[in-house]
Order: sequence, then structure tokens, then C-alpha cells
Amino acid sequence: MNYSLSQLPERTSKPREQGFTMVMDKGLSVREAEDFLEVGAGYTDIVKLGWATSYATPNLKRKLAVYKEAGIPVYFGGTLFEAFIIRNQFADYQRLLDTFGMEYAEVSDGSLDLNHDKKLEFIRTLSGQVQVLSEVGSKDAEKIIPPYKWISQMKTELEAGAVKVIGEAREAGNVGLFRSTGEVRSGLVEEILTQIPSEKIIWEAPQKAQQVWFIKLLGANVNLGNIAPNEIISLETIRLGLRGDTFSDFIDMSQVDEMFRPEPKAPGRPGTSMPRG
Repeated sequence: MNYSLSQLPERTSKPREQGFTMVMDKGLSVREAEDFLEVGAGYTDIVKLGWATSYATPNLKRKLAVYKEAGIPVYFGGTLFEAFIIRNQFADYQRLLDTFGMEYAEVSDGSLDLNHDKKLEFIRTLSGQVQVLSEVGSKDAEKIIPPYKWISQMKTELEAGAVKVIGEAREAGNVGLFRSTGEVRSGLVEEILTQIPSEKIIWEAPQKAQQVWFIKLLGANVNLGNIAPNEIISLETIRLGLRGDTFSDFIDMSQVDEMFRPEPKAPGRPGTSMPRG
């Protein structure tokens, strides 16, 4: 850091299980990836090449080499996995992972109806080849999955070999964990947390208000995903209480001069402006 401040929350160090940040690359050029890493490498744990953008991205191997040189693993979005299996090309997908030297793969069923036992079979198979991140939730805004199914699927997918499960939100943050307006389905999140350890979940939260909500609920070291490359520094300041949204969340107010104390907030849970769901 460039200077010293007291009373900042302690951030975990890389490689980390908590405080994990997944950045979504939606088609950066090689030069743009280099520019992003110049400021964001220290705060980024993994990069996802969104949905199937890797198919159409020029100079893909060069870009992957840039990320590898920075020590940041990359994986193809889950929609690419789905695109292969719907075409009965799972073996081709496995070869693709080897061809590009992938250490991670995402298994998802957000765009197709995949029998869950079959999904678990894919996770078991791929976990013998790479580290698997499995995504739970649908990309269809009309498909509302009840909390007990989220919990059951997360449990069984972790048991099948996934190293982490991802809560679906899409790149816009308007499905799955969230309403179409971007509001958090807070009741769903709280129920999930009664059964699934927080460190095993990556919450997709592309919008600032969503990031703030999870940080207020679970602290600076919550796992967050689908972060835009140009938002990585912004997110880190929110984690550290150095942006207005979390400014007083990590400060011992008993040590703050009374004249500087903010007005007390009305009692309520994090994100009470976002209705429970």
C-alpha cells in the first residue's frame, strides 16, 4: 500500500480460500489484460473468460500467457461447458482444457436443463483432471429455484469434487441470487449460509450495491465474483472500509472523537433497502 492507516480490516493473503475475488474478462485484448494486471493482479485470485467469449477472442493463447505470467489462473465460462455437452462433445471439452493448459473448469447448467445426477457425474470426472468450480442457479429470470434446492445442489456438488460453488447472477447481476432489479434475495442467501460454509461459496456480485451488501453481511473477506476488471480497485476499497458505503463498518467508534462520529443508522440488517426474498 502507498501509506499507512489504522483500523483497517485484515485481508487474507494469496493464495486464499476467503476474500477470494473472481474477475470476469468479457473479451479484453492482450494489451487491455496487461493494463488491468498492472493495477489489479494483487487483488485478483482468478479470471473467468465470460460465457463462451474464448471461442471468438483473437490471440487467446497470448492472453492466457499474460495471465499465467502474473500467476493468476484462468478458466472458461460455464456456458462454454454447456455448449460442448449439448452438442455431445464432452471429450472434446476435456481435450480443450488440456490444449490450453487450464487448471480450473466451471460446470454449470444455467442455460440448459441438465439432470443433476449427470451434472454430478461431470463434476466427478473433471475433478480428476482440473479443479472444478460448479455454478448453481439458472440464467432464466423466470425460473425461481427454492432455497432448499440451492442448498441441496451446493452440498452434493461440493461432495462430488467441486472446490467451490458459485451463486449465479449473470454478468449483469439480475437473476439467480438477485431480482431483475438487482436487489438481493437476502432470505435465500441467509438460508444457504445456514448449511454451506461461506468460504466454499463465490457470490457473483457485479454491481457495487451487491458487493456492499455481501461485505456488510460477511465482512471484508467474503468471496465475490463477476467483478469487472476496471472495478477491482473500487471493490478493494469497499472491502477495506475506504469508500463511503462501508466507511464506518470496520472502525472502533469508541476511539472516534464525538465530533467526527456519523449519525447512528436505524437498526436493521445489511442491505435493508433491498427487500428480502
